[in-house]
Amino acid sequence: MSEELVIRQCSPTLAGMKTGNLFTCTYANAKEMQNNVRYWNKRLSGKGLRVIPLRFKNNRALIYIYRPVRLLYDLKNDTARKLLDERGYCTEEPQKCIVQLVKRLAECEEFPHEIGLFLGYPPEDVCGFIENKDGCKCIGCWKVYGDVEASKKMFAKYKKCTDVYCSQYAKGRPIERLALAV
Repeated sequence: MSEELVIRQCSPTLAGMKTGNLFTCTYANAKEMQNNVRYWNKRLSGKGLRVIPLRFKNNRALIYIYRPVRLLYDLKNDTARKLLDERGYCTEEPQKCIVQLVKRLAECEEFPHEIGLFLGYPPEDVCGFIENKDGCKCIGCWKVYGDVEASKKMFAKYKKCTDVYCSQYAKGRPIERLALAV
C-alpha cells in the first residue's frame, strides 16, 4: 500500500478525528501483505495508530487503520456495547472485538453491519442501518438515521481534512508529519 493511498483513504484517522478507516489493497501473496503491514505499523505506531489486515482473499487485503484509544472509548458507549454484546463480542477488550470482527468477516460474504462501530460511526446510525436500511435521513460517509446536522458537519470536516492532507502530501510532507499523535 502506498503512502498516497493511506493518506487519501485515512486522513481523518491520521488527524485524530476518526476512530478508523477501511480500504482494500492488492498483494501478490499473504507474506507480502504481512511484511507491508509490519512496515506501516513501524511507521505509524508512535502516532497511536495501528494497521491490521481484517481479511485476505483473492490477493486483496481489507486493511483497517485505527486508533486503539479511540476504539476503546467508542466501545464504552452503551448503545455500541449492547449491539456488540448481542452479536457475541467481548466488549471489555477492543482487541478481542477486532478478533471477533475478523471471524465475522470470514463467515459473511458482505460486511457485518456492526463494522461501522469500528470506524467511529455514531452508534444510533449503525443501529438504524441494521434495523431499517432504507429509512435513512441522509447519506454521506455513512447512512444517517440520527442527527443529520451533526453528521453533515462531520462529513464536511472529514472532506476538508482529506483535501488538506492530500494537498500537503502533494507538496512533499511525509505521512509521519501528517499523522498526529493524539
